[in-house]
Amino acid sequence: MKSDIEIARSIELKKIKQVAETINIPRDEVENYGRYIAKIPESLIDEKKVAKSKLILVTAITATKAGIGKTTVSIGLTLGLNKIGKKAVVALREPSLGPCFGMKGGAAGGGYAQVLPMEKINLHFTGDFHAITSAHNMISALLDNYLYQNQANGFGLKEILWKRVLDVNDRSLRKVVTGLGNKTDGVTQQSGFDITPASEIMAILCLASDLDDLRRRIENILLGFTYDNKPFTVKDLGVAGAITVLLKDAIHPNLVQTTENTAAFVHGGPFANIAHGCNSILATKMAMTFSDYVVTEAGFGADLGAEKFYNIKCRKSGLNPALTVIVATAQGLKMHGGVSLDKIKEPNLEGLKEGLRNLDKHVRNLKAFGQTVVVAFNKYASDTDEEMALLRSHCENDLKVGFAINNAFAEGGEGARELAELVADTIEKKPSLPLKHTYDDADKVEQKIEKVATGIYGASVITYSTIARNKIKLINEMGISHYPICIAKTQYSFSADAKIYGAVNNFEFHIKDIVINNGAEMLVAIAGEIMRMPGLPKNPQALHIDIVDGQIEGLS
Repeated sequence: MKSDIEIARSIELKKIKQVAETINIPRDEVENYGRYIAKIPESLIDEKKVAKSKLILVTAITATKAGIGKTTVSIGLTLGLNKIGKKAVVALREPSLGPCFGMKGGAAGGGYAQVLPMEKINLHFTGDFHAITSAHNMISALLDNYLYQNQANGFGLKEILWKRVLDVNDRSLRKVVTGLGNKTDGVTQQSGFDITPASEIMAILCLASDLDDLRRRIENILLGFTYDNKPFTVKDLGVAGAITVLLKDAIHPNLVQTTENTAAFVHGGPFANIAHGCNSILATKMAMTFSDYVVTEAGFGADLGAEKFYNIKCRKSGLNPALTVIVATAQGLKMHGGVSLDKIKEPNLEGLKEGLRNLDKHVRNLKAFGQTVVVAFNKYASDTDEEMALLRSHCENDLKVGFAINNAFAEGGEGARELAELVADTIEKKPSLPLKHTYDDADKVEQKIEKVATGIYGASVITYSTIARNKIKLINEMGISHYPICIAKTQYSFSADAKIYGAVNNFEFHIKDIVINNGAEMLVAIAGEIMRMPGLPKNPQALHIDIVDGQIEGLS
């Protein structure tokens, strides 16, 4: 079979205004970024049409380092729905350059279920990530300048919370010292870098309802505390307007196309292990305005992405998925069943059976939200008929949920026809109930954390560092305990220990710190050894990315 990039190049793309016309977006509202990419103004969102559209969430079992294939399934399901005569659009996150040049090599789907042009989407795209990086670091520069210019007046911050960001994986930047040199080179202080998808501005962009809301949220970003314990925000700097200017184009959702020339919105890209892991509310609502069915995904496993999708994105936007698809692979299940990573491609029914406990726990969690659930088996060439039959029987007879094999990677929309028919039929006969959130806005911060950690993850004891307890006290004093919580933890386990696979229960869950995202209006609880600036692996994907005869190679 051809590589992803070879398949992408073999597709004859439609001009983006033609793609827009297929879903009734007026040509004069399309702002071209070249021939095959455009931005669409959020003013076109129609809440009445949004309310009539059917939203489908795609999530997955606990992640493996090779991934489970949510994006491929999301795109494939959209293609399949169009194959069976439904009007469907997919809404996805933008890829980050850090993982692209680190381990993943790209995040635009795979095989014959991709969003295109994949090289541009995986690289600089429309510049949204660069705009977010610039906006974030502009605040850093303006804050440092404010401290420098006002130090003679006795002004200072006893604690600075705002770091810098770059869209790279670079462990050397996690902790840095700024302002070294002469007195005119700034105020010397310890700082650091996060990766751009972890920026609060990324979360703000993905949660904002319009440009005015974007500015309001930027004003509320908490930068630090004065020596008399008063919060110091972007509003105090007086630069919210300037930062909003940097984001005025980035806020518009991006329109591209799939390998079968159907419309796709790709916008925003927070990670789910360190942020809330969903594409922008604006892109989702734009897709729902112009389509009867919208497929979207949430990052990593359902314990992270789906939980945050329901408890943060849906809570903030009023969205309610009609159905949730959970993706499983035989390799992933065998890994969670205790099979060594070097043998998960080999047939192993016993290992697969053991791994079903991970799937079962995720399905129970999803049903607890009131969601109707179907399982999509993402097929690989090494999978056997016996393994697929075992999983189908388990889902249909034991879990009482629908099951379909997805082969969109190899066959495009035709390979997702079974899944599309199952999804459409299930929505017609048994759509999801109104969402049942894990916690209430009025719950205490500790209650919110504990309800997620015990109810979703399976923890039995929740512990807090002194730093975390002091942050909770501060949150209460600031009157923001009503914010939803966003737990940052490993994506490889229900616990905070990346090495514990399967469906672990009755473990201690420790909260090290809580980051106050006052602009995004959420509280990020840090659990375990989670890094907001990833490092590169020993052999990064960048070693394989090159230009050969004018063509980019190495992206996938």
